[in-house]
Amino acid sequence: MRMRSLIFAALLLVLPSAANAEWHEASSPHFVIYADDNPVNIQRFSQELERYHSALEYLTERAQPAPSPSNRVTIYVVRNDAEVRRLAGDGSRYLQGFCRARAGGSAAFIPKVEGGSRELDGSKLVLLHEYAHHFMLSGNPFGLPNWLSEGGAEFFASASFKPDGGMLVGRPANHRAMELLFAKDVSVRNLLDPDSYTPPVGRSYDAFYGKAWALFHYLTFEPVRGGQLDRYQILMRQGKSSREAGETAFGDFKVLEGELEKYLKRSTLKTFVVAPEHLSPGATLMRKLSAGEAAMMPVIMQSKRGVDEAQAAKVVVEARAVAARFPSDGRVLAALAEAEFDSGHDAEAVSAADKALAIDPTLVNAWLQKGYALFRTAETSGDQSAFRRARTVFAGLNRLENDHPLPLVYYYRSFVHGGQTVPQIAKQGLERASELAPFDLSLRYSVAQMQLADGRKIPARANLKAVAANPHGGALSEQAQADLAELGPEVAPVVASPAK
Repeated sequence: MRMRSLIFAALLLVLPSAANAEWHEASSPHFVIYADDNPVNIQRFSQELERYHSALEYLTERAQPAPSPSNRVTIYVVRNDAEVRRLAGDGSRYLQGFCRARAGGSAAFIPKVEGGSRELDGSKLVLLHEYAHHFMLSGNPFGLPNWLSEGGAEFFASASFKPDGGMLVGRPANHRAMELLFAKDVSVRNLLDPDSYTPPVGRSYDAFYGKAWALFHYLTFEPVRGGQLDRYQILMRQGKSSREAGETAFGDFKVLEGELEKYLKRSTLKTFVVAPEHLSPGATLMRKLSAGEAAMMPVIMQSKRGVDEAQAAKVVVEARAVAARFPSDGRVLAALAEAEFDSGHDAEAVSAADKALAIDPTLVNAWLQKGYALFRTAETSGDQSAFRRARTVFAGLNRLENDHPLPLVYYYRSFVHGGQTVPQIAKQGLERASELAPFDLSLRYSVAQMQLADGRKIPARANLKAVAANPHGGALSEQAQADLAELGPEVAPVVASPAK
């Protein structure tokens, strides 16, 4: 990841909070925000996020194509931390926000934030950290080792927004200071040689995140280490392990450890100062939600978070009650269709979606829920005509939003689940969907399996490596690691040095 050479500086102030208002939508090129708040505050927050995206592009020299409307990150701003934890359902006492990265449906849930505040609160820091992951996954087809992924996300998230429209990026990660001082130490070797590192279990903590941030910061700003981080990544793309690439690029790990310890004792650390003329935040369009949409927001947020069988049964009752009050609101009916689908009521989902589309044929979620319901009906019946009907719906969505990834995904799946030979155009469509949503690791794993079945080991390996490197781990990451082990060692390709 090559950084631009900039002027350096540091620190910040806090602005007063905005008063609560009504539900609004803030729509910009890369984000959609829903919040029950003052529209001025929401618009400021939207513009901050667009500035952050622009700063990531500028600093990494990786301009990314604008996502299709449905492939933007949708942010739901809830009342408080307790509501975030209720939606997350993981029992954590400290959770201040969480994200789900999915093709055509990436969503983040955070408590209320203050647009225009230069100092980051915990929820905004979480969001910037997770969006840095989203950005890096979108621009890196190979995946990143865990320390680099987390260290980079901490580095970029440690940012602030200047009143002149510029930004400070790569500030000291003060929220990691106590971790570095008092948590169980994690060495440079532990970072660069994953086999030497044992993650803590349960609710115990170590200094992994703090140390990863520190190493990333040091390698980015220390002149004598210039170019080494790029070299490390190139070596890994050529098939070297993290340890091998680290030993070649950085030299003796003990020497690097000593230098890093001295670096962290400095009274000041460098920070990127990104002038406003280097940032190109897209415009934000504001829309006040209808009374029906506002009433349906608790249902919408729970549906987007995901529901189990018991939750789905409760949510659909609430959705029906709201829809009965607002039977002429297309967005309300589309949300009802989603709740009906989640609760297993396919015919009801299709009916609600059809009513929504009769009111507004551009409602993407209505097209999606109708397609999902028809697809599941086809799976149950095994009727080829039912699969064709589902394909017709997804084709309609494709015409409405050409770069929406899900019509491509379900076009491919309709042949697989229908027990038919998959045409080449459907395989190409699945790969295109993954190009549109590279942050969806489940989709990338599906692409890898398709490529392996076709004997295309080189692209399959690249996709598996990205899934295996998931910084949050999980069963899919473990399966990808097992698949890579089964494939055996790779032949190192020649990789050109990144452009300056």
